[in-house]
Amino acid sequence: MAEFGISAGHFVAVVWDNSSPVEALKDLVDKLQVLTGSEGRVSVENINQLLQSAHKESSFDFILSGVIPGSTTVHSAEILAEMARILRPGGCLFLKEPVETTVVNNSKVKTASKLCSAMTLSGLVEVKELEQESLSPEEKQSVQEHLGYQSDSLLSVQITGKKPDFEVGSSSQLKLSIATKSSPSVKPALDPAAAKLWTLSANDMEDESMDLIDSDELLDPEDLKKPDPASLRAAPCGEGKKRKACKNCTCGLAEELEKEKSREQKSSQPKSACGNCYLGDAFRCASCPYLGMPAFKPGEKVLLSNSNLHDA
Repeated sequence: MAEFGISAGHFVAVVWDNSSPVEALKDLVDKLQVLTGSEGRVSVENINQLLQSAHKESSFDFILSGVIPGSTTVHSAEILAEMARILRPGGCLFLKEPVETTVVNNSKVKTASKLCSAMTLSGLVEVKELEQESLSPEEKQSVQEHLGYQSDSLLSVQITGKKPDFEVGSSSQLKLSIATKSSPSVKPALDPAAAKLWTLSANDMEDESMDLIDSDELLDPEDLKKPDPASLRAAPCGEGKKRKACKNCTCGLAEELEKEKSREQKSSQPKSACGNCYLGDAFRCASCPYLGMPAFKPGEKVLLSNSNLHDA
């Protein structure tokens, strides 16, 4: 355990998976408990239950994952982020994982560089590769059984990473050296050269050495053409179907439909043959549809029921 730097009083988490030999796991935990002593603690966690274990932030000084001899543990981005979360500031993660020596698309096994990048993206710093070694025949068989992956270019790599010496979301006040502000009554002196540079007088406008831009040159010939009024009109509402104005009609269709509706209502009114229907029953014909109705003003809208029209 000397390579991990674990000593008395440290809190250590050992992460294992189904590929980890039970006897090797037990032997590792016994050695760690001797090193950490009564003041420390060794926690054993299955990698598939790590996200549900609800460990508090900054719980462990060291996390050892996949380092059990014979293990072929693969670490996802979510697992690495969770490990970074439960590490204490300054804590270290040591992991061991089978990697590919060649880039394979859609591979379940990462390359060593991609594994280092994943650890960095999880929030760890000082990520570095410690050693590489060939897989034993038993480990190759374990990769095939537990990962369903088979390749002749696999290696086992051990990588370490450190959590920064601050917690995620922490803040610190920056010490900035700010010069003493001058008195408000004292105005700073202006640089004459700078003042002259930004000054433009009427005489400068007539100076031939002044290179002024003609605003008309900024316009293209297309900008000077008068647009076709038809192109400025909004697309007609209800084009290609029953004419119906939009809710916020701006093309004039709403007013046009309202006028058509008014004309239809006027044309639907029964026309008087004698012109005296509005005067009352005394002046109406025997077949007048307005019989029995009170007199009304000329042009006034009068609603006739279906029974009146049928009787007429």
